[in-house]
Amino acid sequence: MPEIRTAPYGSWPSPITSELIVSDTVGLGQIEVEGGDVWWAEARPAEQGRVVVVRRRADGAVADAFGPGWNARTRVHEYGGSSFAVDGDTLYFTHFADQRLYRSDAGGEPRALTPEGDLRHSDFCLDRGRSRLVCVMEDHTRGGSEAVNVIAAVPLGGGAPEVLVEGSDFCAAPRVSPDGGRMCWLTWNHPDLPWDSTELWVADLDAAGRPGAPVRVAGGPRESVLVPAWSPGGVLHLVSDRTGWWNLYRWRDGELEALAPTEMEFARPAWMLGWTTYAFLGEERIVCTATRAGEWRLHELHPETGLREVETPFTEITPWLRAHEGGVVLTGGSPVLFPALVHVDVESGATEVLRRSSTLEIDPGYISVPEAVEFPTEDGLTAHALYYPPRNAGMRGPDDERPPLLVESHGGPTAAATTGLRLPIQYWTSRGIGVLDVNYGGSTGYGREYRERLYGRWGVVDVDDCVNGARFLVERGDVDPRRLMISGGSAGGYTTLCALTFRDAFSAGASHFGIGDLEVFVGDTHKFESRYLDRLIGPLPEAAALYRERSPINYTDRLSCPVILFQGLEDRIVPPNQAELMFEALKHKGIPCAYVPFAGEQHGFRIAANIRRSLDGELYFYARVLGFALAEQLEPVEIENLPS
Repeated sequence: MPEIRTAPYGSWPSPITSELIVSDTVGLGQIEVEGGDVWWAEARPAEQGRVVVVRRRADGAVADAFGPGWNARTRVHEYGGSSFAVDGDTLYFTHFADQRLYRSDAGGEPRALTPEGDLRHSDFCLDRGRSRLVCVMEDHTRGGSEAVNVIAAVPLGGGAPEVLVEGSDFCAAPRVSPDGGRMCWLTWNHPDLPWDSTELWVADLDAAGRPGAPVRVAGGPRESVLVPAWSPGGVLHLVSDRTGWWNLYRWRDGELEALAPTEMEFARPAWMLGWTTYAFLGEERIVCTATRAGEWRLHELHPETGLREVETPFTEITPWLRAHEGGVVLTGGSPVLFPALVHVDVESGATEVLRRSSTLEIDPGYISVPEAVEFPTEDGLTAHALYYPPRNAGMRGPDDERPPLLVESHGGPTAAATTGLRLPIQYWTSRGIGVLDVNYGGSTGYGREYRERLYGRWGVVDVDDCVNGARFLVERGDVDPRRLMISGGSAGGYTTLCALTFRDAFSAGASHFGIGDLEVFVGDTHKFESRYLDRLIGPLPEAAALYRERSPINYTDRLSCPVILFQGLEDRIVPPNQAELMFEALKHKGIPCAYVPFAGEQHGFRIAANIRRSLDGELYFYARVLGFALAEQLEPVEIENLPS
């Protein structure tokens, strides 16, 4: 047993360094199965964040599907989603640099299928009988204030895409039936987002593959329909929240049938195109993922016998699920397991690891396992969070001291904190800083009513829940009320800035590509989120006063604690001017502040050096402004207005 030493919280030496976090670590994304082979998208921070398609053959041989210089990433909706499709030995993928579709036969040099021009493609479905790839296409060539989103077909041999469906502001999930006779797809219009209201349509296809008159299967006002899929026998399945929970249904003889009515969620908010949360092992045998109390578990569903949980070690399963050889391929993790691409035997729950996201071996003594907490919040309601207490095998804090707390506010805001092992959280806890990852009102996984708590009250409900979560831990005696910090990215950055501006609970904070001015954000952001705030704040111009009232940039006179801002300079979702305006205002007021911009980064940091810099920079900033010593030397951050 190592000797346990006593040192102030925040000053503990830790083996979980920023360098370790980005070393030999990849992101595991889209999964496809073709024959006995498994293909997946792999994001590599060490290669400037490029996404590589990797193939694992049935004999276990693993190789990249294309060479250096290629990057399979789509910019549809800016967030992207599925970026490739497979047919035998042929790979079709979107190349990030020009957004054209490419084809690579048997590992050969990719060749372009689509013409030059600002056309973006995602959410692919192979229509083999007609030798074409059906997909969502986002057309930026038509002029006007917005791109045009359509369902299109691209010939497998190359050529101009043919538009099949248009007329809605957004579309998704084109899926051709197994017999090639029908196609389904989703649509929605401003100001809705896909978790608000969507419609699922079906149409017969003629011999040329053009859809006839469509029939609406499900959806409409306040019903979100997601993840449509055809069974092997051609029965349409879908997920709908018509009962208040995203549950599974099938459509037969013109009627919808609930397959497993339950207060669990079988889908996630569709931030990315192509996500799949269930797959077919037979005509009436479905394997699916569902969440309850913040954990995603694997289940088998049979319409006659109901839902059965498949026992696996995973509490976090990403929404890329594929049937394969009597089981499923998925990416799963847990509070103590790095995400890994695995094959799961559905009968036994036995797993075979195909690819690990990290080969790092961390002493369990440095891993903090979260406690799911429920705490009281405003209006007599309850909110949810995951609390990670400080943990370090070789260190303890003084008996008369309580640890600092970092409150994490997730992005979205229509999203959720997850239970998977995340080394950036362990970076803090292994140094003696607790972390509270808050699933504030508006988060997903707790039903539609919880999700809609944020409607009209963004910047209020989320902030209240972050503050009340911190207070809950203070009152329980877990953390130091004088050293409460808050951090968040994107929408979570907005919550952070609101909490620091409109409340006095926190001593410091960090905004990662967060929003400071709601009116500027609405004017500058991309099409997908351009009307998001109609629901979260109110429609413009009627709610203009409310936008100003909820914008931290207008109330910097209320700020009295230090703030650090991190920003990608190529961000099209939250443009850099948001951070720059906030930084100048803080500087002018004389508040300790710092601004760390990253060239070449977009929304979220993908380059290893920048991931390291953002972690270390945030820790360095807190240590300087809150006055605790660090156990390591970190690259300094230039802090304006820091007292000598």
